[in-house]
Order: sequence, then C-alpha cells, then structure tokens
Amino acid sequence: MKKFFATLVLMLSSAAALAAGGPSIPLDKIKPDISDKASLQRGVALFTNYCMGCHSAKYSRYERVAQDLEIPVELYSENLIFNGAKPGELMQIAMSPSMAKGWFGAPPPDLTLEARLRGPNWIYSYLRGFYADPSRPLGVNNVVFPNVGMPHVLVDLQGLCAVPPKLGMTGHVDPLSGSVVGKSGCENWAVKGSMTPDEFDQAMYDLTNF
Repeated sequence: MKKFFATLVLMLSSAAALAAGGPSIPLDKIKPDISDKASLQRGVALFTNYCMGCHSAKYSRYERVAQDLEIPVELYSENLIFNGAKPGELMQIAMSPSMAKGWFGAPPPDLTLEARLRGPNWIYSYLRGFYADPSRPLGVNNVVFPNVGMPHVLVDLQGLCAVPPKLGMTGHVDPLSGSVVGKSGCENWAVKGSMTPDEFDQAMYDLTNF
C-alpha cells in the first residue's frame, strides 16, 4: 500500500490514552478498511466540511490525499480546498493557537496526531458520544471525553441526544419483534438530525476510516 495509507494504519491502530481526564468506558469497536476507497472519499469530504474549520491535518498534503483516495486533483481542489491553498500544500488551518485557546480553552489538536494517540474505537465512539448538557459552556458534553471543550459540530447530521448515549453495547435480536434492541446509541433526542442513527453511524465510520 502507499505510504500515506500505511501511516494511517499506524495512526488508527494505536489504542493508547483512551479518555483524557476521565475514567475508561466501554467503546464501540470498528475495523478500519483502507482499501475501501468509497468510504475514504466520503470520510475526507466529512473531514473537510466539518473538522477543518478548527482542526488541521498538517502532516498530510492535499495533493497526496487526493492521489491516494483516487480523486482527480482538480476535482479535489474545486470541492475540498476552501482556503485558497494549493494542492501541494500541507493541510493547515487559518485559526491561530491563541485564537483557538480563547474560544475553546485549548487549541484543537491536529487530527493526524490525535488519530495516532486515540485509536479508531475511541474516535468512532467519541464522534457519536455527544449529548445535551446545559451546565457546560457550549451546552454539550461527551460520554467518552467528559467536559470536552468542543461543540457538537455534527449536530445537524446526528441531532443531539437528550441523555448520555450508551456505548460499547452489541445489542441482540428480540425474538418477538425481530428488531435489534439493547445496542449502542441514543434513547432520547433533544434535537433531531437529518440522518437516521444507522446513517450517522456509517458516516462516522467513514470519517474515522479516513
């Protein structure tokens, strides 16, 4: 495989440092698949549109990502580079660390490094772990990262859980109804999103996979 994807595998396979400042909790498990180009392409679109406003990926270059994901560079530039950067540049952001600290309490981490630190199960669970918490400055909290300073930027897609969502549960089929019960997810919504829970789970798999 190409060097870029080999690096991503190393980043996503690390399971160190599960929850910063909080107790370990059960996580939902996924298996990244870097051969699934469609998933990776959907993931980079989500990353660019929802994450790169605050998070850089400064150890990657736009052009290399486009090539490895088999996206024509011109198409990538037209649709996934919003800051006027050239395809050969690193995936930096305009927000300064001091500005970010003033808004969020700490600079948002570079996600190439964060992926290596956390591992895929942590990231996938974290992205699906937000819930309403009026006591927090941004009105949300996260079961994987308690008292996190990040807003729920994916609320328009997922919605907002009214209570802490359950994670690390595989669920089982109810023999009477034939439906899956007891699985991970939200039981009560404060805000509904544009995606169904299954659609959002797939989207977060794609984002984590990237």
